[in-house]
Formats: sequence, structure tokens, C-alpha cells
Amino acid sequence: MSAGEPTPSKEGRKANKRGAARLAAVQALYQMDLAGTGVNEILAEFESHWIGQEVEGAQYLPAEAAFFREIVHGVLAGQRTLDPLIDDALAKGWPLKRIETILRAVLRSGAFELTARKDIPARVIVKEYADVAAAFVEGEETGMVNAVLDGLARQLRPAEFERASG
Repeated sequence: MSAGEPTPSKEGRKANKRGAARLAAVQALYQMDLAGTGVNEILAEFESHWIGQEVEGAQYLPAEAAFFREIVHGVLAGQRTLDPLIDDALAKGWPLKRIETILRAVLRSGAFELTARKDIPARVIVKEYADVAAAFVEGEETGMVNAVLDGLARQLRPAEFERASG
């Protein structure tokens, strides 16, 4: 391995920081939805008191702060576009407004990344948000998140799935 190549541990740390940023963004969006907290207040609270800190005995991982902010801002700015996409991907009779608040935050964050972050493979985004959902809910809901985001990924980025199967 040459000196210019990133070590696997550096790549792993970057992935972990991105995963922590996704988890923190979902928590922030959830809190905003539930308590009506403003975006500037929630960003400041998470960046100073949660991310990379120990809270009530739980250690929160360091997160990529810029990525965290991008997800939160992106979901808020794109919600009018993202919600109809998610509604269409959900089972008939289960509009997004009937989904648990935490799962809405997961689905919106995943849909945002699928639409805005073409540099991240769709399968990675789907898996990451299924993992985030698993931190909050049981298997059946995690499966729903996986299915909805997989359906959205195939709709929004069909070329990524055609290459893999063809």
C-alpha cells in the first residue's frame, strides 16, 4: 500500500462518521417533527450536546457534521417533493402521515439522499437507512423501510440496477 492510499481504517472511520451523521439527522428530524423545534436550534443542540458526546450513559459516535447538516437541510427544503415520492412507494392505504414519526424521518432522509447524492450508490443508501431504522424499531418496520427505499431507488436510479442484473 503506497503512502497516498487511504488505509482501510480511515475509510471505515469515514463510513462510521457518515452512518453516525445519518442517525443524528434522523433523530434531529424526529425531534423537530415531534416538538416543533426550529432547524437552527436543533442543529446547534445536536452538534454541541449529542454528536460525539456521552448522553445519559450512551456514547454517541462522532459524525461528519457537514453531512449531518446537509441531510437535515435537504429533507426540510425538499419535503414537498420527497413526501409524494414516498407516498407513492408506500402500500396503498398507508399514506406517509400514518407512518410513525421516527420512520417518516428515516424515509425522508433516505429519499433525500437517493435524489440528491448520486455519488453514493443507491444500495448503500438503502442499507444504511434500514440500519438506522433498526436502531429505533423492530424487524417488520425495518423491512418496510428497506422495501420502500429499495422501490424508490429502483424508480429514481434505474441504471444502477440494470447494470447489476445485466
